This record gives sequence, C-alpha cells and structure tokens, in this order.
Amino acid sequence: MAEILKGAPVTAALNEKMAAKAAALKKQGVIPTLAILRVGERPDDLSYERGAAKRCAAVGVNVRNVVLPEDVGQADFDRALEELNEDDSVHGILLFRPLPAQLDNERARQMLSPEKDVDGCTDGSLAGVFTNTKNGFPPCTAQAAMEILDYYGIDCTGKRAAVIGRSLVVGRPAALMLMHRNATVTVCHTKTQDMPSVTREVDILIVCAGRMETIGAQYLREGQVVIDVGIGWNEEKGKLCGDVKFEEAEPLVAAVTPVPGGVGTVTTSVLVSHVVEAAARKAGC
Repeated sequence: MAEILKGAPVTAALNEKMAAKAAALKKQGVIPTLAILRVGERPDDLSYERGAAKRCAAVGVNVRNVVLPEDVGQADFDRALEELNEDDSVHGILLFRPLPAQLDNERARQMLSPEKDVDGCTDGSLAGVFTNTKNGFPPCTAQAAMEILDYYGIDCTGKRAAVIGRSLVVGRPAALMLMHRNATVTVCHTKTQDMPSVTREVDILIVCAGRMETIGAQYLREGQVVIDVGIGWNEEKGKLCGDVKFEEAEPLVAAVTPVPGGVGTVTTSVLVSHVVEAAARKAGC
C-alpha cells in the first residue's frame, strides 16, 4: 500500500514557520498585509477568500478586502489595482480571476506589480520561476506540490519526473521547479503519443491534467511518487476526486497524495507564506 502524502502536516509546518517570521517582522514595525481584490460575489471566490483570511489570521497576517461591484468599469478597476500597487502598507495582492466580461483580464494581470504578485500570475513572477530567482513568486499550486515533496523528504536529484499538463498555472512552472531540484523532466499533454509508456518510466509523477480520474493503473508502476493536483466533483460517486484514480494508484505506487486532503490543503498556506516573504523582502530581511 502507498504512503499517503497528506497536506495537513505540510500546512502545519509552513504555518509554524510563517508565524515565527511574521512575529519577527512585527517587532520591526512591519505588519505583513494581504489585499484581496474581488469583483462581484462569485461563490468560489468567496469560499477561497474565507479560507485565505482564516489562514492569514492563524499566522499573524493582516487582510484588507477590496470589493468592487460586478459592473465596475475598466477605469475604476484600474484605479483600485494601481492604488494597491502603490500602497507601501500592502505587501501582497490576491486578484480573483477571471474578471467579468467588461474587464480586460490580461491588462489586469500585467498591471499587477510582480513583487506583490503572491499568486504567481504575472509575467514577472513566471520569469522568476524560469530563472529560479526571487522575482515575484511561483504559482501557489505548483509550489504546494514542491512543498509536499520537500516535507516528505522526496529527493528529486537525478530522478526522472513527468508532469501531465502544461498550463502556466501548474504544469509548466511545476516542470521548471522540478528541474531546479535536479530532476530530469518530461512534460506530457494532450498531443503526447502513448503517454502511459512515458509516465510508467518515471520516478515522480505530477498530474495536473484537469480531467477527473483519467490517470489509472496503466499509467503507473510500483515505486513511483504521485502528486495529484486535480480536483473535481464526481456526481456518480458523490464526492471530490482528483485526476488520478486513487483506488488504482494506492495499491500500486510508493506514495500518493489524496484528494481532498493533499495539494489543495497546502495551496492557501503557500499563498500566505508569499505574503510574509514579500513583507520580509520589502523590509530587507
């Protein structure tokens, strides 16, 4: 049976570290602050906002909510975002996307200051992932996968790894972050031929295909570490499921993340850690 790589202990370790760092910053008069910029009242945005606020409170990070009406115009939205960019008391900005149809998503992404881009969506942040430098921050979900590997002592050096998915949100940054850990990485996607023959050969597999329960035993082998980033509601089973068929993976591989309770559990803590790190960088710590 596989070792279950649960996210809860990873989150606890991150929170403890960030709480200590936030407390040290406060002694210097620096209060780490996250601004959440939300347009409208989308239920998924509200749910994530509540989770982020709760996690921030747990480690001593202030939250400032900026809520704009669903029909806000481009000029008013731009003004609100620019004010947060220029506010020295704000260290991180979480911008909920996609924005309503009347607003330019790409313009908003490019307007956001990379040094405050704690969700890793700007070109500056993605360039930082590419160069492995502290320019902005990596996308939170991709980093959450890395945090799980690190916490459970899974050394990537010299290992063969594959990432299923090539999005800018998870797949490509995860592949680069594995490379920075000295893994040899293959990126698989919808045009990959005979994908199971590729994925069965690797030691570490990160699955972010965005297709629920598509990765079964034929893609896997004994001894692998499998990180399942996907999450979706399975109507037939009446529960949340990942991109990996957990019941097929667990008896076969060496270690696997559960869904729920795996990568998603860690993602919000990574976001908060970025806020604390942004405050430390601003303070020169």
